[in-house]
Amino acid sequence: MSEFIPTPERQKQILSLLSKAGRLSVAEIVEQFAISEATARRDLETLSSQGKVQRVHGGVIAIEQAPPELPILQRENEQSDEKSRIGRVAAELISNGETVFLGSGTTVLETAKNLRERKNLTVLTNSLPVLNAFAGIRDITIVSLGGQLRDSELSFIGHITEQALAELRVDKVVMGTRSVSLEHGLTNDYLPETLTDRAILKIGREVIIVADHTKVNRVSTALLAPLESVQTFVTDSNADKKFLQALKRQGINLIIV
Repeated sequence: MSEFIPTPERQKQILSLLSKAGRLSVAEIVEQFAISEATARRDLETLSSQGKVQRVHGGVIAIEQAPPELPILQRENEQSDEKSRIGRVAAELISNGETVFLGSGTTVLETAKNLRERKNLTVLTNSLPVLNAFAGIRDITIVSLGGQLRDSELSFIGHITEQALAELRVDKVVMGTRSVSLEHGLTNDYLPETLTDRAILKIGREVIIVADHTKVNRVSTALLAPLESVQTFVTDSNADKKFLQALKRQGINLIIV
């Protein structure tokens, strides 16, 4: 093997090796393919920019691609214990009298269920399940955002939703995410919803991400936002420890349940 192997083919072979080893150093790639260190680093930078590997000091580690997301009604029983704990703790971050935006998803719904006893709370949401969770509660003002209904998620998305969001400001935004990694931040697998979620992130003074351990160190198709957009991250104790330590170093308020 040598540098005369077409670059796409060599990068494909690097990915194949990485899938078996889990981690490769630049030195190992240089030796395996008989290429220069500069060429090896260019290959890794290209693969990293494509979201196929995660760069670490001296090499790369494999990134697990998130599988397609099931509809919300089919996800209710997945990691139910973890989601229940995360939702309970996330709700403790919200005080009486605040205005909050609650996004879609099962973990955010668990947060909503734990806010039903709050006083003078104003809740904005684009999620039908969240709306139903607060129906009939006198001390909570609920504001629904319209738009195009995404059937699988039971949430409103699209231009109409984003136009309404442009005129809103809240104390806190609570959102879930399909995938999160140190290098690629928050990612999603459905572009139209991602655009709406980007608009949601802009309206809160504090962004709280709620995500169980299965979302960590994964990458989906569409970039939602870098980790710098997040002030607080709530997850469970099964999340990867190195990932959690890195979040702390970035100054993100980390809560582990």
